[in-house]
Amino acid sequence: MLKRKIELEFTEYDDFNELDPADQHLVNEARRAVGHAYAPYSDFKVGAAVLLENGNIIIGSNQENAAYPSGLCAERVALFAAKSQFPDQKIIAVAIATAAGEITGEPIAPCGGCRQVFAEYGDQQPSEIVLLLAAGNLRVSRFEDARILLPGRFSWKDLKKGR
Repeated sequence: MLKRKIELEFTEYDDFNELDPADQHLVNEARRAVGHAYAPYSDFKVGAAVLLENGNIIIGSNQENAAYPSGLCAERVALFAAKSQFPDQKIIAVAIATAAGEITGEPIAPCGGCRQVFAEYGDQQPSEIVLLLAAGNLRVSRFEDARILLPGRFSWKDLKKGR
């Protein structure tokens, strides 16, 4: 028997002004994207902002649909738009914001499907994707590598290698 341990390390900022100005800007773009969310069924509005190596910021918001589960999370909307518009650009960072964070005071973490997309995109590039999770105007959690949120992730590349 082999016993393993998974640890999660991140930085938590209780004061938005403690963040680096570039991180503040990206979080503000994600907050702006919340206003574009279409969430008439859940009323759970989320915005995301993707910073690319060329300096472009691509935003996305969750988009629901009565034909559930046809909707899509803000993170995937933004990531897929970034990769479809700029397929050769490295993703530097992603910020996620939600109005619910103002109520809970806690950052809302991405769902499992979004975590898988972060992991796969992170595996496709030579450097990590920084992830910023914002709780309204309160707390921000900063992860140096978004892949850390999905230990034991699924990978076709690993399957092809016979793992």
